Amino acid sequence: MKKIIVGSRESQLAVVQSMTVVDHINGLSEKTGYSADLLTMKTTGDKILDRTLDKVGGKGLFVKELDLALTEKRFDLSVHSLKDVPMEIDPALPLIAFSKREDPRDVLVLPESALQKVIEEAKVRHDERSLQFLMQSVEPDPNLPIGSSSLRRVIQLQKIFPNHKIEPVRGNLQTRLRKLDEGQYGALVLAAAGLRRLGLEHRISRFFTVDEMIPAAGQGIIAVQGRAGEDYSYLEGYADKETEIAALCERAYVRELNGGCTSPVCAHAQIKDGKIFLSALYYDEASGKHCIGNSEGDTAHPEELGIELARRLQSELKGA
Repeated sequence: MKKIIVGSRESQLAVVQSMTVVDHINGLSEKTGYSADLLTMKTTGDKILDRTLDKVGGKGLFVKELDLALTEKRFDLSVHSLKDVPMEIDPALPLIAFSKREDPRDVLVLPESALQKVIEEAKVRHDERSLQFLMQSVEPDPNLPIGSSSLRRVIQLQKIFPNHKIEPVRGNLQTRLRKLDEGQYGALVLAAAGLRRLGLEHRISRFFTVDEMIPAAGQGIIAVQGRAGEDYSYLEGYADKETEIAALCERAYVRELNGGCTSPVCAHAQIKDGKIFLSALYYDEASGKHCIGNSEGDTAHPEELGIELARRLQSELKGA
């Protein structure tokens, strides 16, 4: 039995995501002759918690040590949240598989104390349906900031909660929730996918639609990275073709605009009836202006669609 070493950040969420790959390989071991173990490491992005990512090099800080370990063959594969992966990839370290996409939406998370009040009110009404209504309708404490370190989210939150202050929050998901529950924030905006993968969906009070808040490119997708020219047949069945098409479209859009992983430039693609429907936000740093646009095209040419919309929105904003 040949052993595959899968590399991961050591955060709980990263480990949960990486174990989907480990478990998949081990589930096919009798057929393929390969088994897998997980090896974790702390990245620079995990160590620097007193500054926002755009001040210290972007989300690429979460992957560069993993890239080095992959190059040096300490790992055979590395696993990432696709939204953390830089848009420019070393051809020697290609992305070789994209998981089936988890819920891509952003969500509002209230402190446990506020959420408990909503639950108690629903009990008084003796109506389970009222709980969902109350959770969706409750607003964060206006005296406390909403926590988000993403300029993409900040730009879109300002339309949803125009009277609320928004402040950065760093740390892994559990650390952010602790800061929220300690009263440092009135709410957090997080990715639904991470909360679901950690069994914390009950903390979600509101799902933002992808029209209200366009997700980051690749949000909800797990990416597997390997070395060029190697055999990855032991991953058979892990990759999802529709997810790959959406990911290529979104990343092409952001890459065309030279958008890094911390850039407010963002895009979200959906596949329906053999077509791609792309929604995107373009932000011009020089003017501080932004615009949102949509496009649709054939699934056979996802990257061309992303590039076309990027150029169109850039042209529209500059001509405004």
